[in-house]
Amino acid sequence: MIAVLVLILGVLLGAFILIPQVHKSGGTKKVESTASNKKVSKIYSKADVLVHNKKTDCWIIIKDKVYDVTSYVEEHPGGDAILAHAGDDSTKGFYGPQHATRVFDMIDDFYIGDLER
Repeated sequence: MIAVLVLILGVLLGAFILIPQVHKSGGTKKVESTASNKKVSKIYSKADVLVHNKKTDCWIIIKDKVYDVTSYVEEHPGGDAILAHAGDDSTKGFYGPQHATRVFDMIDDFYIGDLER
């Protein structure tokens, strides 16, 4: 029973991601990342990122870039594993074998700036 429910949820989630959003006029709506629209990236120190270490306020660092993944924490297929490095560097975990290649494109949607060097 649980396996069937998980399968149904997986299909629905897949359909939601793969099917483009349709306008009332019948055309498709292009969904763009807000990250690509930013002209100047903000610089954050490790101390700035460190305070965002909760389920309700979660920032991570991946390859010296800062991402606010708060809105994704509840959706993360790995559950609370995303919180293991909340407020810290998640590069090693992010590039682990558990992630499908699509996460490398998804992460850009959460980009908020660069880590101070």
